Amino acid sequence: MGAIEQKTVKLANGETFGYREREGIGEKILLVHGNMTSSKHWDLVMENIDPSFHLIAVDMRGFGESSYHEKFYSIQELADDIKLFVDELDLSDFCLVGWSTGGAVGMQFAADNPGYCNKLILLASASTRGYPIFDTDESGQQDFSKRLTSFDQVMADKTRTIPITQAYKSKDKDMLRMIWDYAIYHDNRPEEDRYEEYLEDMMTQRNYPEILHALNTFNISEKNNGLKDGTGEVNNINIPVLVLAGEKDLVITEQMTGEILEDLGDKASFIQLKGCGHSALVDDLPQLLEAITTFVKTQEEQYQ
Repeated sequence: MGAIEQKTVKLANGETFGYREREGIGEKILLVHGNMTSSKHWDLVMENIDPSFHLIAVDMRGFGESSYHEKFYSIQELADDIKLFVDELDLSDFCLVGWSTGGAVGMQFAADNPGYCNKLILLASASTRGYPIFDTDESGQQDFSKRLTSFDQVMADKTRTIPITQAYKSKDKDMLRMIWDYAIYHDNRPEEDRYEEYLEDMMTQRNYPEILHALNTFNISEKNNGLKDGTGEVNNINIPVLVLAGEKDLVITEQMTGEILEDLGDKASFIQLKGCGHSALVDDLPQLLEAITTFVKTQEEQYQ
C-alpha cells in the first residue's frame, strides 16, 4: 500500500488547496468531506480500503490546509472549486465519494461536469433539495414553521452558528466532542489519539455560517423545497450513483435520503448501513468499505 502524502496545489481562482493522496494502480477515488471536517477525517478509509485504489482526499475552501481568501455562499461555488482542483491534478474518470455536505458538492459537480467522474457515492448526504436550517424557539427547539431565509439570519442563529463558531474561537474541544458524541457517532468512538486529532482539525474551519447558508439554499431538484424552486440540474447527473445512509443517523433524515432517491430515479441504488449514525467511517468501517469497494469494482467492470 502506498503512503498517504499531504500536498498542496494552487487553483486558478487564487485559492491554495490542501489534499491527501495515496497512489495506486487501480480505480481513482476523490473523497470530499463534510461540514466540521476535512480530508483528515478520511484517514481510516485511506488506511484500510483496497490498496490498489488511487485515493485523493481534498480540503474544501476554508477547511483544513486550504486557504479561504474569498468567502462563498453556495454549494455551487464549492463545486466550482472541485472542478478547478481536478483540472490542476489532471484528474478524470474517477469515482467521487461525498460525505454529508460533500454529497451535495459532489452532486452539483457531477451535474455541471459530465465526463469527469464516472461514479458517485453519496454517504450520509444532504438532499438534492438541500438541508433546511430552521429558527429555534425560546426553549432551544427547532421551529419547523420558521425556516431561515438569509445569510444574516444564519449568522444570528443562537442555537447553532454562534455557539459553534465560539467553540472554534475558544478552542473548546469539550463542546465539540459533546456534539460529535451525541449527533455524529452512534455505538463507536475513534481511539483517543485519533479523536484528539479530529477535534484539532475541526478548529481549522473558517466558514461555518457560510456552509449552513449554502446547504439551506441548495436545490438541484425539480421541486420547490419550501424556500426556493429547484434548478432541475439533478437531471444532468447521468452516471451510476450509490446512496449510503446510516440506519441511526441523527443528522440526515430518512426524508432527505428519500428525496435523493426520488430525484435521481433509476440512476441510484441504495444501501442502508446497519447500526451506523452519521459517521459510518467510525461506527462500522468494514461495512462501509465493503459497500464502497463492491460498487466501485462492479461499476468499473461494467464501464470497461
